[in-house]
Amino acid sequence: MTNPESSRRDFLKTSAVAAAGVSALGHLSSLRNAVHAGVDETIKIGLVGCGGRGTGAARDALSTDHNCKLVSIGDVFEDRAGRLVESVKGNLGDKADKVTVTPDHIFLGFDAYQKVIDSGVDLVILATPPGFRPIHFEYAVKAGKHVFMEKPVATDAPGVRQVLAAAKVAKEKGLKVGVGLQRHHQAGYLETVARLQNGAIGDILTYRCYWNGAGVWDPPLAWEDKKSEMEYQVRNWYYYNWLSGDHICEQHIHNLDVCNWVKGGYPVRANGMGGRQVRTDKKYGEIYDHHFVEFEYDDGTRMFSQCRHIPNCWNSVTEHAHGTKGTVDISGYRINVNGEEPWRYRDKGRNPYEQEHDDLMAAIRANEAYSEAENGAMSTMTSILGRMATYSGKVIEMEAALNSDISLMPKEFAWDAEPPVKADANGAYPIPTPGITRAV
Repeated sequence: MTNPESSRRDFLKTSAVAAAGVSALGHLSSLRNAVHAGVDETIKIGLVGCGGRGTGAARDALSTDHNCKLVSIGDVFEDRAGRLVESVKGNLGDKADKVTVTPDHIFLGFDAYQKVIDSGVDLVILATPPGFRPIHFEYAVKAGKHVFMEKPVATDAPGVRQVLAAAKVAKEKGLKVGVGLQRHHQAGYLETVARLQNGAIGDILTYRCYWNGAGVWDPPLAWEDKKSEMEYQVRNWYYYNWLSGDHICEQHIHNLDVCNWVKGGYPVRANGMGGRQVRTDKKYGEIYDHHFVEFEYDDGTRMFSQCRHIPNCWNSVTEHAHGTKGTVDISGYRINVNGEEPWRYRDKGRNPYEQEHDDLMAAIRANEAYSEAENGAMSTMTSILGRMATYSGKVIEMEAALNSDISLMPKEFAWDAEPPVKADANGAYPIPTPGITRAV
């Protein structure tokens, strides 16, 4: 098995930008290096991003048995921030008193993340649309905060490098970082992956993974009702690459990450195809509705990947591996050797969305080394590599992809600022075209 740490180092050897990012962060004050809540002290939590995932992450964190409270929240939209407190309380039952947010600790605007992070919290949950994640993570690390950040952790290569640079500084400061790839905290996955890495099906030759489904929510804000282009895209964030990374990043990262986990490394190249076959209305922005990618690891092993957002088709959210001795349905916790089924994990286990927060808080209290940022960044980069391949129609090398200077992010964050992609007079956005679109 390839060592994941050495693989990551190999990818970063030629990344001058990543090195520069680390250097830029390294000189910062380390006054907050020892922010560790004591055993009997309350872990004060701040939440950045009050949408559906932020609401869920806050609820999951507060559902643990740890002494913790949600004390501060922030969002760019007042309506989202306004309803979060009661929504989280309503899902906590007898733990509702863990929500202690007061009106003066509800922050709004594109700089709300700074105000939350600087409001006296110990741990910050980052749950905005993914495009903002590198900026928010870097600021939290500079401020000496422990972090739980949702996946993916970026939407472009410069963002991934920014996260990797900040992750290095977080380790130097002794900060704990969790990433919302909850399968790493799910009992069935942990047991199945351990058995595979111990040779349960011999040498693994091929991986398959899928996130095929009908799709997600329709854009809530109509084109004719928008106050500005920036507001329109942020409200409908899933359908714009700078905000979501396309659904190959926003959803399918879970499946790609599992295969990387079993393999113990990350792909070195990819090729693929995709497009917009069904979800073609201009309200769906610029992303594809299907991707197929063939990833290659450094020993020639392949991972075949599908993700699709098309109704009335075959659906699957699973991961599989084929070895010299048998096969495994990783997501189903079933190992089959010689046509039989000698092993299956049947224990339901604890809710992994809660377990990942419990594990992070336990590490904070024990002051144990704990960082999921590097793997989160490189599994995010795996997803981005796949998108680069489908959008361009070319074979893309991981090293070139990771070092790409193509940024998807706006140069300014304000409601009257220009997003990086613009619609024509009819509200239609340019769609990536294989053979024409430049990915690296």
